[in-house]
Amino acid sequence: MTNKELLKEIKRLRKENLELKGIKTETIPEIKIYSFSKIDDDDLEELVDIEQIYENKIFNEWFNFKYEISDEVVDFLQKLLDKNGQLIFDYYEEDLKMHFLAPLINKVDFLMMKEKVRNFYDAPLTYKTDKFIFSGATDFMISSGIKRAKKPYFFIQEFKKSIKPTNPQPQLLAEMISAVELNKTKTIRGAFTMGESWRFVILEKLEVDKYQYFISKVFNSTNIEDLKGIYKNLKFVKNEIIKMVGKEK
Repeated sequence: MTNKELLKEIKRLRKENLELKGIKTETIPEIKIYSFSKIDDDDLEELVDIEQIYENKIFNEWFNFKYEISDEVVDFLQKLLDKNGQLIFDYYEEDLKMHFLAPLINKVDFLMMKEKVRNFYDAPLTYKTDKFIFSGATDFMISSGIKRAKKPYFFIQEFKKSIKPTNPQPQLLAEMISAVELNKTKTIRGAFTMGESWRFVILEKLEVDKYQYFISKVFNSTNIEDLKGIYKNLKFVKNEIIKMVGKEK
């Protein structure tokens, strides 16, 4: 089902549900639906109270994660870079995913059968309020569930090259807001990529419809030291998810 078809189906089901309750839908103000792939900064700021906080200390625990990268992994990362490094910025979206992002993510290995958690591509996500609906397919999401995504823990949003380029930052933030609300939690991590550049993000819920977020320094994935840092940061995410699932059980 495409995003357009999904949004149309949501509208149909809402109308049908209201009519079954005897509510005339023409008297109900239409709730606007925002697709993750199209939302921008202006949309987000109009819908919720959200502010970027310029503070890097919040990333200390994440980026200082004590993890020793093996020689085998360093060799893998170097070969991945030797093969793709000069092409990363010029790759089309699917090229970048298949040639560079997927091998890197698969090396981290987010398929955790014991915890019943794995990574999903283009998985649907919907968050509804009485004012708006966020909906669409997520680029990359780590979530509980093996057959289908259930509880999202982490997102990666990729910059898309097109005639009208789209900014990955508000798309990622909309997904993260949806996750903290659906999960009934206060914080969540994510990342967005633009060509060779990676930036990590932490979003915190302060109160109803009020959030703050932090954006990290840039990691340049064509630099082997930064690529090792990206790998280590993703390993931290995996470790944190394992701990969260353990507490939930």
